[in-house]
Amino acid sequence: MKMEHKELIVIGAGPAGLSAAIEAASHGIKVTVYDENARPGGQLFKQIHKFFGSKEHRAKIRGFKIGEQLLNEAREKGVEVVLNATVMGLFAEKEITVMIENEVHHVKGDAILVATGASENMVNFRGWTLPGVIGAGAAQTMMNLHHIKPGNKILMLGTGNVGLVVSFQLLQAGCDVVALVDAAPSIGGYGVHASKLARTGIPFYLSHTIKEAEGDDHVTGVTIAEVDEHFQFIPGTEKHFDVDTICVAVGLSPMAQ
Repeated sequence: MKMEHKELIVIGAGPAGLSAAIEAASHGIKVTVYDENARPGGQLFKQIHKFFGSKEHRAKIRGFKIGEQLLNEAREKGVEVVLNATVMGLFAEKEITVMIENEVHHVKGDAILVATGASENMVNFRGWTLPGVIGAGAAQTMMNLHHIKPGNKILMLGTGNVGLVVSFQLLQAGCDVVALVDAAPSIGGYGVHASKLARTGIPFYLSHTIKEAEGDDHVTGVTIAEVDEHFQFIPGTEKHFDVDTICVAVGLSPMAQ
C-alpha cells in the first residue's frame, strides 16, 4: 500500500477542525481535513439559535451560518476537505489509516490535529434504555436537521446550556416540555437562556433527578425525586409526569475512540 504524505492532517471537519485548518492555511501550511460525515461543519448545522458574546466569537450569528462561513473560508484558503472519510487508526510516526469509499489509505503527516468532537453523556436510572430516552443533541438533530418532532411531551434532564437551548427549540418545534430537572442546586447554563424558558412558565426542579422511566416497550411516564447534598434520594419527594420522551443533557465527553 502506497504511503501518502500530507503536511498537516486534521481529523474532524467540525467548528474546531475547520477553524484550526483555516488558521494553519493562513500561515502557508497545506492542510487536509478528514471527516466521516457526508457534509462538513459538525454540530453547527443543527444550531439554529443566535450565538452571543463578542464579535470575534461570531456573536449574533446562527450556528448554521457560522458553519457556512467556516466552509467558505476554508475553501478560499485552499484547505482540502475529504468527506465520507473514516480515520480508523492513528499510529506511531504520525501515520493514520483512512477508509475512503471502501478503500483504505495509509497517510503520514508532518503533524496531526485531532478535532473529533464530543459524545453525549448518559445517566443510568431504571428504564434508561427504553425507546424514548434520548440525548438532547439527538433531539436537536432530529428537529433542526431532519424536521422530525422528537416527541410530544418531554422532560429535560440537565440545565446546562445544551439543556436550556434545546428545551427552547423543542417548544419552537411544537413540543410540550413538562419540566427541566437538575440534580445540582442551581441552574448550570447562562441566565439569558434560563430566563427565556422561565418566562414560558415551564417549571424547574433543582436538586432533583430521575428515579425511573416508566413503560414496557417505550417511555410512558417518568418519576423524579429530590436529592440531598450527597445526591441520595429523599423519600416521599417523588413527582410523576406523563411523558413520551426524556431528553438527557448531562454534559459531553471527548470522542477519542
